Amino acid sequence: MKLASLRLPHPDGTLIIISEDQRYFVDASGIAPTLQFALDNWSLCVQGLERLYAELNAGNVKNRLPLNVEELGAPLPRSWQWLDGSLFLNHGHLMQQAFHLDPIADANIYPLVYQGAGDSFLAGTDDIVVADLKHGIDFEGEFGVIVDHIPMGSSAEFAKSKIRLVVMLNDISYRALGPREMKTGFGFVQAKGSTAFAPFALTPDELGEYWQDGRVCLPLQVKRNGEVFGEPLGQEMHFGFHELIAHVAQTRTIKAGTVFGSGTVSNADPARGQACISELRAKEMITAGAAQTPFMQQDEIVTMNAFNSAGVSIFGQISQRVTVQNLSEKP
Repeated sequence: MKLASLRLPHPDGTLIIISEDQRYFVDASGIAPTLQFALDNWSLCVQGLERLYAELNAGNVKNRLPLNVEELGAPLPRSWQWLDGSLFLNHGHLMQQAFHLDPIADANIYPLVYQGAGDSFLAGTDDIVVADLKHGIDFEGEFGVIVDHIPMGSSAEFAKSKIRLVVMLNDISYRALGPREMKTGFGFVQAKGSTAFAPFALTPDELGEYWQDGRVCLPLQVKRNGEVFGEPLGQEMHFGFHELIAHVAQTRTIKAGTVFGSGTVSNADPARGQACISELRAKEMITAGAAQTPFMQQDEIVTMNAFNSAGVSIFGQISQRVTVQNLSEKP
């Protein structure tokens, strides 16, 4: 299935189902008013949602409407918990080399993860609104998953069975604010803006061959102002999503609707480019002794897509413009 949420005054939006060809949608609120409701009651809702999806694709839904992605918010507009990993070890290796950092002990055994803010996810068409360009605005192309209820102590294989939806996202970062926060040992707060999501959330079966061993086996194409910035492959993730989930579940129960991110998609092959500016700057520091590529500026645009073999952007496109907001006008 392809699920999405219509923007509404209510912060959770309205759940809709997207046709396979991404041309139409149908209101699914008769089955589940919101995506969070569907996740909380997955066993009760999933068969009805699957039937409606099949009927929509067969052209048997009279009340279908043409799809306008501008009307969509994030698939899950807010979440009880947003946990972002760093599952592509190549990214960490480059940062360590560029900044002369000591390797993180057992990083290949225990996945890195921090808890971010899940209360205000952005749509993939929303601007990146910033207070100051000096904050070092960066994009981070990632894949993610949304899960069902997972008890504390669950295995990785059990966790894999509870992955309900797969998503694509832009984890917006403020690189100038990160170093101080990292030194405190308390994780990111100011250094992370609201995360933006591509419009469609897909059930793993919808991905077919592109979903293997808890990984999205597709390139994530990133463009900066229309120029390709990178197309790194999702299958090079060192840990599968199920392994990240099981790691977190060692000490806590995970509630339905929790979102897990992969961290910046990163490949060892330099020809694949990169999914964030910081990684390119690290490569420049390693090869030339200093970073040369600037972070994002006013009115710059970042776009992200994951195309299948037929050239279809299966999660829909993220396209965001940087906009500076004058905070002096705020109360």
